[in-house]
This record gives sequence, structure tokens and C-alpha cells, in this order.
Amino acid sequence: MRIKIIAIGAKMSDWIEAGCNEYLKRMPSELNLEIIELPMGHRGKGADVQRAIAREGEVMLKAIGVSDQVIALDIHGKYWSTEQLAINLDQWQLSGDNFSLLVGGPDGLAQDCIKRANSQWSLSPLTLPHPLVRILLVEQFYRAATINAGHPYHR
Repeated sequence: MRIKIIAIGAKMSDWIEAGCNEYLKRMPSELNLEIIELPMGHRGKGADVQRAIAREGEVMLKAIGVSDQVIALDIHGKYWSTEQLAINLDQWQLSGDNFSLLVGGPDGLAQDCIKRANSQWSLSPLTLPHPLVRILLVEQFYRAATINAGHPYHR
């Protein structure tokens, strides 16, 4: 099983990279987790934001494996506790499927990405900066893996 976090936005701050890398190196070997950074569409004076979102969506859809299960991170998604994520992770590993988690840019995900998703997950009712979402996701997957392994980290 492989989990890809497909995120809009490249060239993250050093502290974002360091945080993600810290949890990625702690990840158990059977949990193949990777972050794929894709360029953000043009934003700025006179930019067509909807066009940028649509372009981001096209690029994201190309990064998804044909048979991947897709989870869109979206404000309208369901909330999962850490324990629920651990249960989901266990089921995903048993399924043998690959998973792609989609993290949109500052204006959210393209509707085509939402339509492609098998489910939607909301991390919080708070608005979170997209770079921080990466660290949060990697840490929560590490935490879920420790729960499943019976390790005390999650307490």
C-alpha cells in the first residue's frame, strides 16, 4: 500500500520541510507515505482564480494512480478522530489499495477533484494554512501507525 499526499504549492519553508521529514523518517517501513508537491496556479492582480483552480485540478488528477482510492481534504468532509484514522489506516492496509489524499491550494480543490474522490475528510472547522496541513497529515499518519502498533506515542 502507498499513500500519496498530493498538495498544491511547492517550495515550502524550511521548517515545513523539516517537520514533514521528521515524521516521514519515523514512519514504519510498511507505511509508504510520500508528499507530491504540485505548482500553484497563477494568482495575482487580474488573475482568473477559477481558471487557476481548474488547472490545479487537472494537474492533481494526473498525479493520481488509475486505481487509487481518493480522499479529498475539504471543509465539507467528515471529521475523523485520530482513533478513527488509525482504524481507517488499518483497513486501508488490509485492502492493499493505494490512496491519494488531495490538498488544494489557497482557494480549495477543483470540483473535478471532489467528484473523483471516494470520500471527503475535513481536518478541522478552522481554516488551516496549507503548508501546515502537510505536517499535520504526516504527524497524524505517524500517530495512527503508533496506535495500530500499540506504541504509547499517541497518549
